Amino acid sequence: MNAPAAGPDSDDAAPFTAASLRWRWCRFGELSVTELQNIYAARQQVFAVEQQCIYVDADGYDEAAHHLAAWLPAHRMPLAYARLLDPGQKYPEPSIGRVLTIEPARGHGVGRDLVGRIVAHCAEVWPQRAIRISAQSRLERFYAGFGFVPTGPPYLEDGIPHTEMLRRAPA
Repeated sequence: MNAPAAGPDSDDAAPFTAASLRWRWCRFGELSVTELQNIYAARQQVFAVEQQCIYVDADGYDEAAHHLAAWLPAHRMPLAYARLLDPGQKYPEPSIGRVLTIEPARGHGVGRDLVGRIVAHCAEVWPQRAIRISAQSRLERFYAGFGFVPTGPPYLEDGIPHTEMLRRAPA
């Protein structure tokens, strides 16, 4: 989520303010072809190029997901993005994945805002449900700030150490 970035859009995003971001929740079928292409470009930039990870991004889960992106006018790629899978799609709980911020948005709290919005959306859509995430292990402390706790030892996913984490359901 916080690896360095480069790319043709990088300097288009700065400067920006939190108020200038347009956050959008939608299901897969509500994404325009252009939005979807730009989301895939951001995911490739962060996960494949920056993190030098070869993996299959088109994993069949996007069609069943809620998508949250922070858009900036006149910028092609979203500054932040994540997908939220319905309970039962990947895990029994709702699960968060493909969490990213592109380089110009890092260090401005956009990632925290993104995860906070996802957690709040889960609480609204699935009250009294836990949330699961397969987090890059280096981000355990970040996700712990939202109430996620490790549920097992680290493991390799696509050559990167990950930790499965759970945010317990509200009591």
